[in-house]
Amino acid sequence: MAIEKCTFVKKVDNTMNIIEELRWRGMIQDIMPGTEEQLKKEVTTGYIGFDPTATSLHIGSLVPILLLMHLQKAGHKPLALIGGATGMIGDPSGKSEERNLLDEDTLEKNVAGIKAQLERFLNFDTTLPNAAEIVNNYTWFKTISFIDFLRDAGKHITVNYMMAKDSVKKRFEGEVGISYTEFAYQLMQGYDYYWLNANKDCKLQMGGSDQWGNITTGTELVRRKSGNEAFAFTCPLIKKADGTKFGKTESGNVWLDEERTTPYQFYQFWLNASDADAVNWIKIFTFLSKEEVDTLSSRHQQNPADRLIQKKLAEEVTVLVHGRDKYEQAVATTQKLFAKKDNDSELTLEDLNNIEGIVKADYEAAKITEGVNIVTLLAETGVFASKGEARKMVQGGGVSINRQKNDDILTTINNSHLLYDKYILVQKGKRNYYLIQVQ
Repeated sequence: MAIEKCTFVKKVDNTMNIIEELRWRGMIQDIMPGTEEQLKKEVTTGYIGFDPTATSLHIGSLVPILLLMHLQKAGHKPLALIGGATGMIGDPSGKSEERNLLDEDTLEKNVAGIKAQLERFLNFDTTLPNAAEIVNNYTWFKTISFIDFLRDAGKHITVNYMMAKDSVKKRFEGEVGISYTEFAYQLMQGYDYYWLNANKDCKLQMGGSDQWGNITTGTELVRRKSGNEAFAFTCPLIKKADGTKFGKTESGNVWLDEERTTPYQFYQFWLNASDADAVNWIKIFTFLSKEEVDTLSSRHQQNPADRLIQKKLAEEVTVLVHGRDKYEQAVATTQKLFAKKDNDSELTLEDLNNIEGIVKADYEAAKITEGVNIVTLLAETGVFASKGEARKMVQGGGVSINRQKNDDILTTINNSHLLYDKYILVQKGKRNYYLIQVQ
């Protein structure tokens, strides 16, 4: 997969203040004193942890990935830590109840999947002085006994200190409470920083703002055990302007794995961003310069209906994650699906066979031959959860059959509606397409 990577340098790029760059992009929330000065002074190794809860990362993980990319672009060395050990525990940060613990086989598959994805974004060429590395904290935790951990790490951090962290305090005061297993997560993550500092000369940890408590425990453990310097900063958690959760759609998470979220679906997520979200996201999720973003924003304000920011955002992120070929396929599919039905935009049999990213359903040919009411068809194929919901949507003009709007609930769907004797294309609302295959 052809992913356009950053330009890498052999020393700190003094023309680029990475903290200043990230600030204007809205990617800095908390920062430890001295961090900016450290990054200006010398090539610095920095890391971010990735929780291996699935075989693929989702778009919420793009923010930490981009932080590592910015770090490497500025000449510093990025480490991606996959929590093979901490993944067995579960981080209480931002959680209201304890997560199910994963077994070793599941974790191994998840770690392998995430590692493969990270290698698409970072440069691991070992001839580079700032070559990226992937580390798995299971590597060091598997050899540490419980007694050793309590003696070497536990005695340096007080319970009072750990209890003061918001992630622990909220769970402790809630109805569910917090198990010792999750309580220990903070110290385990802190030990990660200590180990990387001692063995990889790592002086920086980055992460989401919900990780600030865990991160500062790490800097404190480094200071108390070795007396070394340790720095940190966090990025704000991404939120949508309407208050709904970022990275979620009706069908669930938006994944980086095209087997879980197709490039077409991925492209559509960014294309359908609101103006308020797109203005913020194009700074966070792309490498466009401030001048390019300002120019684009100005042009967008002159004619918002053209959705220039959304189109550029969708292009940049889809190319970054899936490559330009998949982006162009997604654009072609979009143009064909959303074009008005005319001779120039007719969907070919190949288009229908290869169309990606839309929900597909099978339906009995005999029912179509006999003729079936449109409301019944929509309910039985799962386009709508019930006949009542289907009837209401049809009457409201929210349903199109083969790209022709149909607001008559008495319509009978029969063989005359079949495309290439096999398909019916249903549009639900403005954005959702379903391909019914009759057989």
